[in-house]
Amino acid sequence: MQDFTRPPQNFGGQPQYGGPPQYGGQPSSASLALTSEALFFQKVYVWMCGALAVTGLTGFLLSRSDGWISLIYGSSVMPIAIIILQLGLVLLISFMIQSLSSLAIKCLYIAYAVSIGFTVSLVLLVYSPAIVAKAFFSTAGVYGAMAIYGLATKRSLQGWGSFLFMGLVGIIIASLVNFFAKSEAMDFVICVVGVLVFAGLTAYDHQKLRVIHAGGFASSEDQEKSVCLGALNLYLDFINIFFFLLRLFSRGGD
Repeated sequence: MQDFTRPPQNFGGQPQYGGPPQYGGQPSSASLALTSEALFFQKVYVWMCGALAVTGLTGFLLSRSDGWISLIYGSSVMPIAIIILQLGLVLLISFMIQSLSSLAIKCLYIAYAVSIGFTVSLVLLVYSPAIVAKAFFSTAGVYGAMAIYGLATKRSLQGWGSFLFMGLVGIIIASLVNFFAKSEAMDFVICVVGVLVFAGLTAYDHQKLRVIHAGGFASSEDQEKSVCLGALNLYLDFINIFFFLLRLFSRGGD
């Protein structure tokens, strides 16, 4: 499981979305808003999918590098160093977003995607291709369904935030306990709860992005920062669902 920090939430109430575009004259404000929102989400998804591609490519290439395999399995420090690197990068992005430029944030984001590729390389070495593929496509299905719900629902998901955050903290604490307890039953519960929490966060984060966009941006720089941070959150949702499902599907052997 990848640890991460959620950025500050900024829900100002459930936005009201306009109807379909008007034709035969000047475009309506509703149609312009929808077009602007579509372009905003297009940028977010380009950065999210780009990061997933970087992670996958990094993992694939490293899993076929004898030098990397020897380094990972020959040092007990490397796995810990990777975790510290990943945590440090995501915390740096989350807490320094106001002082960093959008270019710096994008560079850190790509560096984080590369660091997750280090973990994926181990996944490709440990698990069979069939289990990895099953986990990936299942993740895509769960993620897609919750993303659509988050974008389409008229119900405010603001109340989910505190509940999901508590669930995330519980997962982290339970994982630390189970690191020493080594309980398979506890690991199963952690994985199931993990999938549910990050599925909920997927819907929550998509609606949050709609609210952020509806509130407007002070400058194009602020918009670029929101795009990158939004992409990071969606990327984290996808990656964590994938890792939890991978552990569930691998139970009982490869």
